[in-house]
Amino acid sequence: MSAARMKVAVLGSTGSIGLSTLDVLARHPDRFEVFALTAHSNIARLREQCLAHRPQFAVVVDAAAAAKFTSELQASGCTTRVLVGEAALSEVAAHEQVDAVMAAIVGAAGLRSSLAAARAGKRIMLANKEALVMSGPLFMQAVRDGGATLLPVDSEHNAVFQCMSGPGATQAGVTRSDVRRVLLTASGGPFLRTPASALVAVTPEQACKHPRWVMGRKISVDSATLMNKGLELIEACLLFALPPAQVEVVVHPQSIVHSLVEYIDGSMLAQLGNPDMRTPIAHALGWPERIASGVESLDILRAARLDFEAPDATRFPCLRLARSAAEAGGTAPAVLNAANEVAVEAFLQRRLSFLEIPEVIERVLARHPTLPASSLDDVLSADDWARREAQAALTAAAGVCA
Repeated sequence: MSAARMKVAVLGSTGSIGLSTLDVLARHPDRFEVFALTAHSNIARLREQCLAHRPQFAVVVDAAAAAKFTSELQASGCTTRVLVGEAALSEVAAHEQVDAVMAAIVGAAGLRSSLAAARAGKRIMLANKEALVMSGPLFMQAVRDGGATLLPVDSEHNAVFQCMSGPGATQAGVTRSDVRRVLLTASGGPFLRTPASALVAVTPEQACKHPRWVMGRKISVDSATLMNKGLELIEACLLFALPPAQVEVVVHPQSIVHSLVEYIDGSMLAQLGNPDMRTPIAHALGWPERIASGVESLDILRAARLDFEAPDATRFPCLRLARSAAEAGGTAPAVLNAANEVAVEAFLQRRLSFLEIPEVIERVLARHPTLPASSLDDVLSADDWARREAQAALTAAAGVCA
Protein backbone atom coordinates (compact mmCIF):
# COMPACT_ATOMS: atom_id res chain seq x y z
CA MET A 1 0.00 0.00 0.00
CA SER A 2 1.49 3.36 -1.04
CA ALA A 3 2.07 6.07 1.55
CA ALA A 4 -0.28 9.05 1.69
CA ARG A 5 0.82 12.04 -0.32
CA MET A 6 2.30 14.98 1.59
CA LYS A 7 -0.08 17.96 1.51
CA VAL A 8 1.76 21.21 0.88
CA ALA A 9 0.68 24.83 1.38
CA VAL A 10 2.70 27.24 -0.77
CA LEU A 11 2.59 30.71 0.78
CA GLY A 12 3.64 33.18 -1.90
CA SER A 13 3.02 30.81 -4.82
CA THR A 14 3.24 33.43 -7.58
CA GLY A 15 6.76 34.60 -6.71
CA SER A 16 10.00 33.04 -7.94
CA ILE A 17 10.26 30.60 -5.00
CA GLY A 18 6.63 29.65 -5.34
CA LEU A 19 7.02 28.96 -9.05
CA SER A 20 10.08 26.79 -8.45
CA THR A 21 8.28 24.94 -5.66
CA LEU A 22 5.32 24.11 -7.89
CA ASP A 23 7.72 22.92 -10.58
CA VAL A 24 9.32 20.45 -8.15
CA LEU A 25 5.95 19.34 -6.77
CA ALA A 26 4.65 18.67 -10.28
CA ARG A 27 7.57 16.29 -10.88
CA HIS A 28 6.39 14.08 -8.01
CA PRO A 29 2.57 13.78 -8.21
CA ASP A 30 2.78 10.45 -6.39
CA ARG A 31 4.47 12.06 -3.34
CA PHE A 32 2.92 15.52 -3.02
CA GLU A 33 -0.46 17.22 -3.18
CA VAL A 34 -0.88 20.99 -3.46
CA PHE A 35 -3.28 21.86 -0.64
CA ALA A 36 -3.22 25.68 -0.65
CA LEU A 37 -1.80 28.52 -2.72
CA THR A 38 -1.57 32.20 -1.80
CA ALA A 39 -0.78 35.42 -3.64
CA HIS A 40 -0.65 39.13 -2.92
CA SER A 41 -1.55 40.82 -6.20
CA ASN A 42 -0.81 38.50 -9.13
CA ILE A 43 -4.31 37.06 -9.36
CA ALA A 44 -3.94 36.10 -13.01
CA ARG A 45 -1.02 33.81 -12.23
CA LEU A 46 -2.77 32.44 -9.15
CA ARG A 47 -5.76 31.55 -11.32
CA GLU A 48 -3.52 29.60 -13.69
CA GLN A 49 -1.96 27.78 -10.74
CA CYS A 50 -5.33 26.87 -9.27
CA LEU A 51 -6.54 25.47 -12.59
CA ALA A 52 -3.33 23.46 -12.96
CA HIS A 53 -3.00 22.14 -9.39
CA ARG A 54 -6.59 22.21 -8.06
CA PRO A 55 -5.74 23.12 -4.42
CA GLN A 56 -8.44 23.04 -1.76
CA PHE A 57 -7.75 26.67 -0.83
CA ALA A 58 -6.42 29.85 -2.40
CA VAL A 59 -5.76 32.99 -0.36
CA VAL A 60 -5.75 36.59 -1.61
CA VAL A 61 -5.55 39.87 0.30
CA ASP A 62 -8.31 41.89 -1.40
CA ALA A 63 -11.99 41.06 -0.89
CA ALA A 64 -13.10 42.59 -4.19
CA ALA A 65 -10.48 40.62 -6.08
CA ALA A 66 -11.53 37.48 -4.20
CA ALA A 67 -15.16 37.76 -5.37
CA LYS A 68 -14.15 38.14 -9.01
CA PHE A 69 -11.55 35.39 -8.62
CA THR A 70 -14.12 32.99 -7.15
CA SER A 71 -16.49 33.58 -10.06
CA GLU A 72 -13.73 32.92 -12.58
CA LEU A 73 -12.73 29.67 -10.90
CA GLN A 74 -16.31 28.47 -10.69
CA ALA A 75 -16.84 29.26 -14.37
CA SER A 76 -13.84 27.05 -15.13
CA GLY A 77 -15.19 24.18 -13.04
CA CYS A 78 -12.53 24.62 -10.34
CA THR A 79 -13.76 23.95 -6.79
CA THR A 80 -10.88 25.72 -5.00
CA ARG A 81 -12.23 27.74 -2.07
CA VAL A 82 -11.01 31.36 -2.01
CA LEU A 83 -10.15 32.93 1.36
CA VAL A 84 -9.27 36.56 2.09
CA GLY A 85 -6.81 38.38 4.33
CA GLU A 86 -3.82 37.85 6.60
CA ALA A 87 -5.77 35.68 9.03
CA ALA A 88 -6.53 33.29 6.18
CA LEU A 89 -2.80 32.88 5.52
CA SER A 90 -2.34 31.69 9.09
CA GLU A 91 -5.43 29.51 8.78
CA VAL A 92 -4.12 27.52 5.82
CA ALA A 93 -0.58 27.40 7.27
CA ALA A 94 -1.90 25.76 10.43
CA HIS A 95 -4.66 23.69 8.80
CA GLU A 96 -4.95 20.22 10.28
CA GLN A 97 -4.63 18.58 6.87
CA VAL A 98 -1.42 20.42 5.92
CA ASP A 99 1.81 18.48 6.33
CA ALA A 100 4.32 21.01 4.98
CA VAL A 101 4.40 24.77 4.44
CA MET A 102 6.60 26.59 1.94
CA ALA A 103 7.01 29.99 3.63
CA ALA A 104 7.90 32.20 0.67
CA ILE A 105 6.02 35.45 1.34
CA VAL A 106 8.52 38.29 1.00
CA GLY A 107 9.20 40.57 3.96
CA ALA A 108 7.45 41.14 7.27
CA ALA A 109 4.12 40.14 5.69
CA GLY A 110 5.10 36.49 6.09
CA LEU A 111 5.74 36.60 9.84
CA ARG A 112 2.34 35.64 11.28
CA SER A 113 1.70 32.76 8.88
CA SER A 114 5.19 31.34 9.44
CA LEU A 115 4.65 31.51 13.20
CA ALA A 116 1.25 29.82 12.78
CA ALA A 117 2.90 26.94 10.92
CA ALA A 118 5.53 26.63 13.65
CA ARG A 119 2.98 26.56 16.46
CA ALA A 120 0.95 23.95 14.58
CA GLY A 121 3.94 21.63 14.30
CA LYS A 122 4.29 21.66 10.51
CA ARG A 123 7.30 20.94 8.33
CA ILE A 124 8.33 24.52 7.61
CA MET A 125 10.40 25.09 4.50
CA LEU A 126 11.63 28.59 5.28
CA ALA A 127 12.36 30.87 2.34
CA ASN A 128 11.07 34.00 4.10
CA LYS A 129 14.21 35.05 5.97
CA GLU A 130 12.61 38.27 7.21
CA ALA A 131 10.17 36.39 9.45
CA LEU A 132 13.04 34.75 11.31
CA VAL A 133 15.18 37.90 11.32
CA MET A 134 12.34 39.88 12.90
CA SER A 135 11.18 37.45 15.56
CA GLY A 136 14.47 35.64 16.18
CA PRO A 137 14.44 33.48 19.33
CA LEU A 138 10.63 33.77 19.50
CA PHE A 139 10.33 31.95 16.18
CA MET A 140 12.81 29.26 17.18
CA GLN A 141 10.96 28.76 20.48
CA ALA A 142 7.67 28.41 18.58
CA VAL A 143 9.31 25.71 16.44
CA ARG A 144 10.40 23.83 19.56
CA ASP A 145 7.12 24.27 21.43
CA GLY A 146 5.05 23.24 18.43
CA GLY A 147 7.21 20.25 17.56
CA ALA A 148 7.69 21.66 14.06
CA THR A 149 10.46 20.66 11.67
CA LEU A 150 12.36 23.67 10.35
CA LEU A 151 14.21 23.28 7.04
CA PRO A 152 16.00 26.25 5.45
CA VAL A 153 15.37 26.93 1.76
CA ASP A 154 17.67 29.90 1.18
CA SER A 155 20.43 28.33 -0.92
CA GLU A 156 23.12 29.41 1.56
CA HIS A 157 21.41 28.10 4.68
CA ASN A 158 20.30 24.95 2.95
CA ALA A 159 23.93 24.40 1.97
CA VAL A 160 25.04 24.87 5.58
CA PHE A 161 22.31 22.50 6.72
CA GLN A 162 23.46 19.86 4.25
CA CYS A 163 27.06 20.25 5.42
CA MET A 164 25.93 19.87 9.04
CA SER A 165 23.69 16.85 8.48
CA GLY A 166 24.64 13.74 10.35
CA PRO A 167 25.11 12.83 14.03
CA GLY A 168 24.24 15.73 16.30
CA ALA A 169 22.14 17.70 13.80
CA THR A 170 18.76 16.44 12.67
CA GLN A 171 17.19 19.76 11.70
CA ALA A 172 17.85 23.48 11.84
CA GLY A 173 18.06 24.90 15.35
CA VAL A 174 20.26 22.10 16.68
CA THR A 175 23.64 23.35 17.85
CA ARG A 176 26.90 21.72 16.79
CA SER A 177 29.77 22.11 19.25
CA ASP A 178 32.25 20.82 16.65
CA VAL A 179 31.69 23.74 14.22
CA ARG A 180 34.41 26.38 14.12
CA ARG A 181 32.71 28.75 11.67
CA VAL A 182 30.19 29.05 8.85
CA LEU A 183 31.02 30.85 5.61
CA LEU A 184 28.07 32.24 3.67
CA THR A 185 28.85 32.88 0.03
CA ALA A 186 27.64 35.98 -1.81
CA SER A 187 27.67 36.52 -5.56
CA GLY A 188 28.47 40.18 -4.99
CA GLY A 189 25.40 41.23 -6.94
CA PRO A 190 25.32 43.29 -10.13
CA PHE A 191 27.66 46.00 -8.83
CA LEU A 192 30.59 43.93 -7.60
CA ARG A 193 32.97 45.54 -10.12
CA THR A 194 31.13 48.83 -10.58
CA PRO A 195 33.25 51.88 -9.67
CA ALA A 196 32.06 53.46 -6.44
CA SER A 197 31.50 56.78 -8.23
CA ALA A 198 28.99 55.11 -10.58
CA LEU A 199 26.78 53.79 -7.77
CA VAL A 200 25.26 57.26 -7.34
CA ALA A 201 23.32 56.90 -10.59
CA VAL A 202 22.19 53.27 -10.21
CA THR A 203 18.61 52.67 -11.42
CA PRO A 204 16.09 50.11 -10.12
CA GLU A 205 16.35 48.27 -13.43
CA GLN A 206 20.12 47.90 -13.02
CA ALA A 207 19.81 46.81 -9.39
CA CYS A 208 17.24 44.13 -10.29
CA LYS A 209 19.41 42.61 -13.02
CA HIS A 210 21.20 39.94 -11.00
CA PRO A 211 24.09 38.21 -12.79
CA ARG A 212 23.29 34.70 -11.51
CA TRP A 213 19.85 34.41 -9.95
CA VAL A 214 16.31 35.22 -11.10
CA MET A 215 14.56 36.78 -8.11
CA GLY A 216 11.86 39.26 -7.16
CA ARG A 217 12.55 43.00 -7.18
CA LYS A 218 12.92 43.48 -3.42
CA ILE A 219 15.34 40.62 -2.87
CA SER A 220 17.25 41.65 -6.02
CA VAL A 221 17.86 45.11 -4.56
CA ASP A 222 18.87 43.51 -1.26
CA SER A 223 21.40 41.43 -3.17
CA ALA A 224 22.74 44.54 -4.89
CA THR A 225 23.27 46.34 -1.55
CA LEU A 226 24.46 43.11 0.18
CA MET A 227 21.66 43.56 2.73
CA ASN A 228 20.40 40.16 1.62
CA LYS A 229 23.63 38.66 2.87
CA GLY A 230 23.35 40.66 6.08
CA LEU A 231 19.88 39.29 6.72
CA GLU A 232 21.21 35.81 5.96
CA LEU A 233 23.97 36.32 8.53
CA ILE A 234 21.34 37.03 11.19
CA GLU A 235 19.30 34.06 9.99
CA ALA A 236 22.31 31.74 10.12
CA CYS A 237 23.04 32.71 13.73
CA LEU A 238 19.48 31.75 14.66
CA LEU A 239 19.16 28.62 12.56
CA PHE A 240 22.43 27.10 13.67
CA ALA A 241 22.71 28.57 17.19
CA LEU A 242 25.95 30.42 16.42
CA PRO A 243 27.23 33.83 17.59
CA PRO A 244 27.83 36.42 14.84
CA ALA A 245 31.59 36.03 15.30
CA GLN A 246 31.35 32.48 13.93
CA VAL A 247 29.51 33.49 10.75
CA GLU A 248 31.47 35.08 7.92
CA VAL A 249 30.55 36.29 4.44
CA VAL A 250 32.76 35.68 1.41
CA VAL A 251 32.13 36.88 -2.13
CA HIS A 252 32.03 34.04 -4.66
CA PRO A 253 31.00 35.45 -8.07
CA GLN A 254 30.35 32.09 -9.75
CA SER A 255 27.56 31.16 -7.25
CA ILE A 256 28.53 27.49 -7.44
CA VAL A 257 29.66 26.98 -3.83
CA HIS A 258 26.54 27.90 -1.88
CA SER A 259 28.18 27.94 1.55
CA LEU A 260 30.85 26.21 3.64
CA VAL A 261 31.20 24.86 7.16
CA GLU A 262 34.55 24.57 8.92
CA TYR A 263 34.92 22.09 11.77
CA ILE A 264 37.27 22.18 14.74
CA ASP A 265 39.51 19.53 13.20
CA GLY A 266 40.25 21.82 10.24
CA SER A 267 37.92 20.04 7.80
CA MET A 268 35.85 22.32 5.59
CA LEU A 269 32.73 21.00 3.86
CA ALA A 270 31.02 22.81 1.00
CA GLN A 271 27.82 22.26 -0.97
CA LEU A 272 28.11 22.91 -4.70
CA GLY A 273 25.53 23.06 -7.47
CA ASN A 274 24.12 25.13 -10.28
CA PRO A 275 22.45 28.38 -9.14
CA ASP A 276 18.88 27.07 -9.24
CA MET A 277 16.50 27.32 -6.27
CA ARG A 278 14.88 24.02 -7.15
CA THR A 279 17.85 22.25 -5.56
CA PRO A 280 17.28 23.50 -1.98
CA ILE A 281 13.50 23.31 -2.48
CA ALA A 282 13.70 19.64 -3.50
CA HIS A 283 16.05 18.96 -0.57
CA ALA A 284 13.57 20.47 1.91
CA LEU A 285 10.59 18.68 0.36
CA GLY A 286 12.26 15.29 0.29
CA TRP A 287 14.31 15.46 3.50
CA PRO A 288 15.64 13.18 4.90
CA GLU A 289 15.52 11.54 1.47
CA ARG A 290 16.62 13.15 -1.78
CA ILE A 291 14.31 13.63 -4.75
CA ALA A 292 14.79 14.81 -8.31
CA SER A 293 14.65 18.59 -8.70
CA GLY A 294 14.89 19.05 -12.45
CA VAL A 295 18.21 20.91 -12.07
CA GLU A 296 20.95 20.11 -14.57
CA SER A 297 24.14 18.48 -13.33
CA LEU A 298 26.95 20.88 -12.51
CA ASP A 299 29.67 20.72 -15.15
CA ILE A 300 32.67 21.25 -12.90
CA LEU A 301 35.08 21.19 -15.84
CA ARG A 302 33.18 23.92 -17.63
CA ALA A 303 33.06 25.97 -14.45
CA ALA A 304 36.87 25.66 -14.43
CA ARG A 305 37.54 27.97 -11.48
CA LEU A 306 36.11 29.07 -8.16
CA ASP A 307 37.02 32.55 -6.90
CA PHE A 308 36.59 33.94 -3.40
CA GLU A 309 37.23 37.40 -1.97
CA ALA A 310 36.33 39.51 1.04
CA PRO A 311 33.26 41.77 0.71
CA ASP A 312 33.90 45.51 0.51
CA ALA A 313 32.06 46.74 3.60
CA THR A 314 32.94 50.37 2.77
CA ARG A 315 31.15 50.31 -0.58
CA PHE A 316 28.35 48.10 0.75
CA PRO A 317 27.67 49.27 4.33
CA CYS A 318 24.44 47.26 4.67
CA LEU A 319 26.51 44.22 5.59
CA ARG A 320 28.11 46.13 8.47
CA LEU A 321 24.71 47.40 9.64
CA ALA A 322 23.28 43.87 9.65
CA ARG A 323 26.20 42.47 11.64
CA SER A 324 25.78 45.27 14.17
CA ALA A 325 22.07 44.40 14.51
CA ALA A 326 22.93 40.72 14.93
CA GLU A 327 25.35 41.56 17.72
CA ALA A 328 22.85 43.88 19.44
CA GLY A 329 20.03 41.31 19.26
CA GLY A 330 16.66 42.05 20.82
CA THR A 331 14.56 44.33 18.63
CA ALA A 332 17.51 45.59 16.53
CA PRO A 333 17.12 43.01 13.70
CA ALA A 334 13.39 43.83 13.38
CA VAL A 335 14.23 47.53 13.13
CA LEU A 336 16.95 46.82 10.55
CA ASN A 337 14.54 44.78 8.44
CA ALA A 338 11.70 47.31 8.61
CA ALA A 339 13.89 50.28 7.74
CA ASN A 340 15.37 48.33 4.85
CA GLU A 341 11.94 47.39 3.47
CA VAL A 342 10.86 51.04 3.51
CA ALA A 343 14.10 52.26 1.93
CA VAL A 344 14.12 49.61 -0.79
CA GLU A 345 10.50 50.34 -1.71
CA ALA A 346 11.34 54.04 -1.96
CA PHE A 347 14.30 53.23 -4.22
CA LEU A 348 12.13 51.06 -6.46
CA GLN A 349 9.69 53.99 -6.68
CA ARG A 350 12.61 56.30 -7.58
CA ARG A 351 12.11 58.39 -4.43
CA LEU A 352 15.51 57.42 -3.00
CA SER A 353 18.92 56.87 -4.55
CA PHE A 354 20.76 53.56 -4.29
CA LEU A 355 23.41 55.00 -1.97
CA GLU A 356 20.76 56.52 0.30
CA ILE A 357 19.31 53.08 1.17
CA PRO A 358 21.96 52.32 3.84
CA GLU A 359 21.89 55.95 4.99
CA VAL A 360 18.21 55.69 5.88
CA ILE A 361 18.73 52.35 7.64
CA GLU A 362 21.68 53.65 9.65
CA ARG A 363 19.76 56.76 10.68
CA VAL A 364 16.88 54.66 11.98
CA LEU A 365 19.16 52.21 13.81
CA ALA A 366 21.02 55.09 15.46
CA ARG A 367 17.75 56.41 16.92
CA HIS A 368 16.59 53.02 18.17
CA PRO A 369 17.15 52.03 21.81
CA THR A 370 17.46 48.24 21.49
CA LEU A 371 14.95 46.45 23.70
CA PRO A 372 14.37 42.78 24.51
CA ALA A 373 12.13 41.00 21.99
CA SER A 374 10.18 39.13 24.67
CA SER A 375 6.91 38.86 22.79
CA LEU A 376 5.43 39.18 19.33
CA ASP A 377 3.99 42.54 20.39
CA ASP A 378 7.55 43.75 21.14
CA VAL A 379 8.63 42.72 17.63
CA LEU A 380 5.64 44.27 15.88
CA SER A 381 5.98 47.48 17.92
CA ALA A 382 9.64 47.79 16.90
CA ASP A 383 8.71 47.07 13.30
CA ASP A 384 6.02 49.78 13.32
CA TRP A 385 8.32 52.30 15.00
CA ALA A 386 11.09 51.65 12.47
CA ARG A 387 8.75 52.09 9.50
CA ARG A 388 7.54 55.44 10.83
CA GLU A 389 11.12 56.56 11.48
CA ALA A 390 12.22 55.44 8.01
CA GLN A 391 9.34 57.34 6.40
CA ALA A 392 10.35 60.42 8.37
CA ALA A 393 13.92 59.98 7.14
CA LEU A 394 12.63 59.76 3.57
CA THR A 395 10.68 62.98 4.04
CA ALA A 396 13.75 64.70 5.45
CA ALA A 397 15.87 63.44 2.54
CA ALA A 398 13.29 64.73 0.03
CA GLY A 399 13.32 68.13 1.74
CA VAL A 400 17.11 68.33 1.46
CA CYS A 401 16.96 67.41 -2.24
CA ALA A 402 14.27 70.02 -2.86
